[in-house]
Amino acid sequence: MAAKKSSYQSGAKSLRPVEVPKDTDFLSGRNPVLEALRSGRPISKIYISAGEHQGSIREIIALAKEKEIPVQTTEAAKLDSMSLGVRNQGVVAMVSPVAYSSVDEMVALAESRQEKPCLVLLDQLKDPQNLGAVLRTVDAAGAHGVLIPQRRSCQLSAAVAKASAGAIEYVKVAQIGNVAQTLTELKKQGFWVIGTDPAEGSSYYDVDLTGPVVIVIGDEGEGMARLTRERCDSLVQIPMHGKVQSLNASVASAILLYEMLRQRQGAGLLP
Repeated sequence: MAAKKSSYQSGAKSLRPVEVPKDTDFLSGRNPVLEALRSGRPISKIYISAGEHQGSIREIIALAKEKEIPVQTTEAAKLDSMSLGVRNQGVVAMVSPVAYSSVDEMVALAESRQEKPCLVLLDQLKDPQNLGAVLRTVDAAGAHGVLIPQRRSCQLSAAVAKASAGAIEYVKVAQIGNVAQTLTELKKQGFWVIGTDPAEGSSYYDVDLTGPVVIVIGDEGEGMARLTRERCDSLVQIPMHGKVQSLNASVASAILLYEMLRQRQGAGLLP
């Protein structure tokens, strides 16, 4: 396949780049585009690779037609140029950027479900694949939102959207400025701040996750920042018995969020 692609590029004219309106992003991949269609996210156009009209592509085309969104067939090389290295699976959509949310909206979501709010704060996490996987976990576990710092952290992007497999359309994500100040304010509102640490703290089985809680997950390499750690009400660790003494952010968040679900279901707190 690689040789064929090289031969095609060497004998062809340069592809004219797609004109992108201001405040527009490209969303790549079948599941991300399909969930964007289902969620009602504004989409101005969908590009399909020539010959790709089977499986979920047919559903994408049908939904686009239903919503009167234009679909254009184009060369695979043009799709690759639009997706900027993100695997597109033969489909790219021209979409409006994902709108960030607020903590107040997350709390309102929890209240509308008659639940205690559960938020995940990702401190210094820089890997878009990890962030996308966390969004999938938050959506699956029914938590109410993700907080990401504006500095020294990964932001929402096409790579995050692809890794989230469509969860980015449903999970509320808020950008926060000063992490320590944000945690201080949340504690004043009654949140209990739980920090994760591979070496310190009690077992995650022993922490109470039934009330309003912020679960803080640090970067796999750097962990939490010092000031973030100091704002935590308690530190917990996930017991590990192998040779590698750390879990990536998405796995750690999944373990804690499903422990939260177990505790709340056991206490009869979930509808």
